[in-house]
Amino acid sequence: MAYNIKDVFYLSTSATITKSTAGTGSSQLDLSAYIDPIARGRSKGTGLAVYKIHFSLMDTNGTPVDPADVGVLTASMQAGLGVGDNATGTAFTVSEALTNTNALNMATVEWYSPGASANMNGFYETVSPSTEVPYVVVRDNACLIYKIRDQPDKDDLSLSVRLECAQVTLDQATLNQLLRTQTV
Repeated sequence: MAYNIKDVFYLSTSATITKSTAGTGSSQLDLSAYIDPIARGRSKGTGLAVYKIHFSLMDTNGTPVDPADVGVLTASMQAGLGVGDNATGTAFTVSEALTNTNALNMATVEWYSPGASANMNGFYETVSPSTEVPYVVVRDNACLIYKIRDQPDKDDLSLSVRLECAQVTLDQATLNQLLRTQTV
């Protein structure tokens, strides 16, 4: 399961954050082509090892966020959350999804716009996988979710995420343990 450049590939998804809208939103990434949690005969199950997750936030025209904007948000990639695609402000529960105690939480960042704080702006990572200890997904989806604390007021924003990952073979004991922990 070591990080190997020849086996790594990238997956990505994005969500549009509507200006002046508070609440939560999400974008679901289908992983069913990369996951097979059922061992059959001599063949073992497969999972998706996620080594690194990169977050980006720009306006929807692909330019940096306006320095005068005052947005603050938390964003996270969740394994098997299954909430689908939800526009900003859609009501769905994320109460404990964004905490580090959540077993589905692959990576979480907090983002502060340039206008939100003179002392801090940009992304602050609170949890993430690593090349030494990847997060292994055995569910058929991953969701980019976000919760707006202070809504951006200048432009609609595009929150995107890129995952560095590889398919990995799993023995039955590891597979069973991951299936038990990756439940909502």
